[in-house]
Amino acid sequence: MKVLAISGSLRAGSYNTALARAAAELAPDGVEIEVYDGLGLIPHYDEDLDQEGVETPTSVAELRRRIDDADALLVVTPEYNGSTTGVLKNAIDWVSARHRGSWLRNKTVAIAGATTGEYGAIWAQQDLRRILGIAGARVVAGDFPLPRAYEAFDESGTLASPLVAERLRNHVAALVHEASPLPVAA
Repeated sequence: MKVLAISGSLRAGSYNTALARAAAELAPDGVEIEVYDGLGLIPHYDEDLDQEGVETPTSVAELRRRIDDADALLVVTPEYNGSTTGVLKNAIDWVSARHRGSWLRNKTVAIAGATTGEYGAIWAQQDLRRILGIAGARVVAGDFPLPRAYEAFDESGTLASPLVAERLRNHVAALVHEASPLPVAA
């Protein structure tokens, strides 16, 4: 199974990107989690640029292809002003344009978020759940809030908390379970 992890943060030392990388390291056998790193290359959404006969921006076409190739998504968001980030929302707009069809339609998605504050991006995750659901994604139950993220990672950005690692392992396992095809009865 192939999972694409998308971090909603562009910051080099992002705890959310570190959380996505940690998920890749904790993935169950047979599951590959690839961390997407092109979010900063996505242009502002403009429906005039998203029409038949107009060349799709390369970065957008690449994101759409990678989502299409993935069996599931893990979307990790920081919280800015009580919601998800503009760059993440912008990317979702590009991959869910209704007039072109949504690359998120029926895609199984798990949500996570890390902040330095006390709430672990719970508001951003609630907004993201709504946004992804409207775009047609199948968002799995259960969020993954990580408050005080600076306590969970060491100086190099490696997940150092065994408790957080176990929670993250379980969160990824739930995503994999939800995205797995049902067995065919004999």
